[in-house]
Amino acid sequence: MSKILYEVGVRAYGLGVRLAAPFHPKAALWVKGRKDVFQEIEQKLQNHTAPIAWFHCASLGEFEQGRPLIEAFRQKFPHYQIVLTFFSPSGYEIRKNYAGADYIFYLPLDTAENARRFLHLVKPQLAVFVKYEFWHHYTKALRKRHIPLFSISATFRPNQIYFQRNGEFYRRILERFTHIYTQNQESVQLLAGIGFTKMSLAGDTRVDRVLQNAQSAAPNPIAQAFKGDSPVMVIGSSWPQDMAVLLPFLQQQLPTLKFILAPHEIHDKELTQQEQQFPGQAIRYSQADAATVANYRLLLIDNIGMLSGLYQYATYAYVGGAFGKGLHNTLEPAAFGPPIFFGPKYEKFQEAIDLVTAGSAFSVRSSQDLSQKFAKLLEEPASLEKIRAKTQAYLQKQAGATDRILTSLEYWLPSRQA
Repeated sequence: MSKILYEVGVRAYGLGVRLAAPFHPKAALWVKGRKDVFQEIEQKLQNHTAPIAWFHCASLGEFEQGRPLIEAFRQKFPHYQIVLTFFSPSGYEIRKNYAGADYIFYLPLDTAENARRFLHLVKPQLAVFVKYEFWHHYTKALRKRHIPLFSISATFRPNQIYFQRNGEFYRRILERFTHIYTQNQESVQLLAGIGFTKMSLAGDTRVDRVLQNAQSAAPNPIAQAFKGDSPVMVIGSSWPQDMAVLLPFLQQQLPTLKFILAPHEIHDKELTQQEQQFPGQAIRYSQADAATVANYRLLLIDNIGMLSGLYQYATYAYVGGAFGKGLHNTLEPAAFGPPIFFGPKYEKFQEAIDLVTAGSAFSVRSSQDLSQKFAKLLEEPASLEKIRAKTQAYLQKQAGATDRILTSLEYWLPSRQA
């Protein structure tokens, strides 16, 4: 029954996206990107002769999780070509020109025929799925062809179907993986509890990347001039739900605390509203000048792509998303060590759980809650350095996941086995 429900669910999802495509731009991209995907794959790979490693990411967040390993793999095994696939437009459309992969495609929907055709054309020597990707037909087809398959940065929770009485169908999907590298010990224990033995604790590959990025972060003259000697809170990837909580806090703290605001989505209407809410105190990044920007209290980031570097100027950080669908990247600010605030929906994000446990991050449920926790930090002048030390200790403990996984993967490469 589970298999039937899976098949029906996958096809219903595909149909639903197609029906939504005329009304939703993201759905339209999903459909358009898959329209001639097999012809595209065949055309681009028809003359390739080098061995191929296939990396698959659901979306942009998973890509950032897998990116350190992709780049390390490319450096260590330059004779391999890399095929990178995405399920979601939010990953593909932003990274379709990523130089770290030789070929980048949308992943066709998980059906038996699509999996057969895809593997026939790509012929990977190994496959790496990032974090949450556990597809029935693709894993089955890879197993049938004796192609090593790995899951990296995987996290599991007790309420997932794999650990339920009726989860046998989904447990069989896990069994097809050659090895699963988890982010946390809890996931190792959950897998062991269902008799799965092909797993190990590797940690979070993103930690390696954010530490590297922090060490090489280029200065931003506008942000640097804006900060001056003032304390600054960088608000990253905020949504309207976050702003509803943050607005009273900004109004309260603006006289003594500067803010750099980088919304998750850039909309002129919302930026205009924020300018109107803080007349004479807010300026857009595109209109700012290093000579005069220090006169403002709120710097509105009206472009995409510079957020990770802006965290170097953060005395405090707020990361958006946890009042909505889910928390955005907390490791990027953590690499620079400021206290981090975010909303209540963070239970699916291991790094956020760890940072809260370490006392480096603070979940808030309201404007009042945010103000109270912020005020508590101000009461102890040494708290910022203590938090920075705790955060660095946590990150250093997590570092090295990329090397651990890469060393293990090498054993499974055909050249090693020969």
